[in-house]
Amino acid sequence: MATLQYISGFGNECASEDPRCPGALPEGQNNPQVCPYNLYAEQLSGSAFTCPRSTNKRSWLYRILPSVSHKPFESTDQGHVTNNWDEVDPDPNQLRWKPFEIPKASQKKVDFVSGLHTLCGAGDIRSNNGLAVHIFLCNTSMGDRCFYNSDGDFLIVPQKGKLLIYTEFGKMIVQPYKYNLENFMVINAVAYDHADPSIFTVLTAKSLRPGVAIADFVIFPPRWGVADKTFRPPYYHRNCMSEFMGLIKGHYEAKEGGFLPGGGSLHSTMTPHGPDAECFEKASKAKLVPERIADGTMAFMFESSLSMAVTKWGLKTSHCLDDNYYKCWEPLKSHFTPNSRSPAGPK
Repeated sequence: MATLQYISGFGNECASEDPRCPGALPEGQNNPQVCPYNLYAEQLSGSAFTCPRSTNKRSWLYRILPSVSHKPFESTDQGHVTNNWDEVDPDPNQLRWKPFEIPKASQKKVDFVSGLHTLCGAGDIRSNNGLAVHIFLCNTSMGDRCFYNSDGDFLIVPQKGKLLIYTEFGKMIVQPYKYNLENFMVINAVAYDHADPSIFTVLTAKSLRPGVAIADFVIFPPRWGVADKTFRPPYYHRNCMSEFMGLIKGHYEAKEGGFLPGGGSLHSTMTPHGPDAECFEKASKAKLVPERIADGTMAFMFESSLSMAVTKWGLKTSHCLDDNYYKCWEPLKSHFTPNSRSPAGPK
């Protein structure tokens, strides 16, 4: 992979230019009558023009030719990318997928675009309000093809290998993300119980309702567990949000058996979920001493206020749906002691 230099920071104002053309950026203005090197000035806006100045997002690019210099667009086979959320009946069950297999290049070359498969989603692209989760499975470069997403923001979470992306702003190596998830500052409970799960939020795509997200990007990195008198793994719960979860590497503490890197799970709005039976029994009896949690692991979650539907590819065509997922909770047994209020606790 190439050695690249990066401009650091989220939401900052910055400028860069190709060292082969020093002084390419205009001084004192963005749109001079004639640009240095006789380049074209083109603005790429990231917000409405009427946004307050503090939230206005825009970039100026200086190009050999403006992006309007293209032939008419042509339709192409969209493969397994879809926004049809009604192609199969709704499925409220807990869903889990085994690792999605990357096709071998010797059998079939698949680039990033042709390797996109829509797994689940909700909303409407015409109203620019919605969310889709795609799985990408690629084994070759894009070559002379390019891709742009005009429908919204595109968050890429690579699970295996590296991506060298050529963007309008330059080259970018994605490993696992240009925000290095290993550097995420973990916050945790130091007394008892769990802090609000929002402490694990890295990025947020806001909705029109304050405090309610179209999508929160959440991670569960290595950390210390020190809470006293507490069931430390994630507790059983039903959520008014939808939760799509994936594992980049390692093993997830609440489901060490069947939740594997490269796979995923979906717990829809109000669908109950939580640790498997083995995890519950182990954590209920564990001696509560300070311990490292999730070393060598990186799990992530997209939490959304939208009720996501699963595609036909996700339920059937992919052949990765784990039909036995529900069985991880079947061994759960009643510990109810009607004649004794005192819990047994660890020995």
